[in-house]
Amino acid sequence: MSKVIEDIAPVLTEKLRDGMTLAVGGFGLCGIPTDLIKVVRDSGVKALTIVSNNLGVDGKGLGLLLENNQIAKVLASYVGENNLFMQQFISGELDVEFVPQGTLAERMRAGGSGIPAFYTATGVGTEVAQGKPTADFDGRTYVLERGIVADIALVHAHTADVSGNLVYRRTARNFNPVVAMCGEVTFVEAENIVELGGIDPDAVHTPGVYVHHVTRATSPTDIEQRTVRPRPDAAASKEA
Repeated sequence: MSKVIEDIAPVLTEKLRDGMTLAVGGFGLCGIPTDLIKVVRDSGVKALTIVSNNLGVDGKGLGLLLENNQIAKVLASYVGENNLFMQQFISGELDVEFVPQGTLAERMRAGGSGIPAFYTATGVGTEVAQGKPTADFDGRTYVLERGIVADIALVHAHTADVSGNLVYRRTARNFNPVVAMCGEVTFVEAENIVELGGIDPDAVHTPGVYVHHVTRATSPTDIEQRTVRPRPDAAASKEA
């Protein structure tokens, strides 16, 4: 049965409710599910807990939900590129749980794998470990971290087939695979949608078993930090 839905907005909106936990793929603006985020914004749901590496930038990505006062808590690794995020964190308006980047990825992977918790040395002796159980293994102290299971996961892929098998493009893969794993219901926007068999099985990054709904991505890709350098031929012509 095909998992492709032409108009995803009513399907996602029906699943949304106040106070939900949403895991969202992307790193900055790279690989973010822009169309799906806009559906969440337009739905008007409030008091969301967002699990994501960061909240994008002001006015784009998850920054849209922040500006719309829809987020109550964030589990993230980094806040530096979003001024509103920093302001709300410093003022105490936003409940922020900082999670080391590798730990965040592993918590989502664990949640998607049915692993309730795991031990890691990362964060031991810092505020990250405060209030969490610890244990010693082979003479080293480790902190217990809980796996993350989100009510809904939002993912951006480069290519999806009709059964939900996914391929990501280069660095846009980032957190998307583990986000796709940890959602009770996973929504995917894909730049390209192909028939079953259109993806080499050895090329699949996320198996379709983790994916529930797929739609075509329509929003243009934003570049967070555009860095360019002169073309060699242009430099040579100036010297001449």
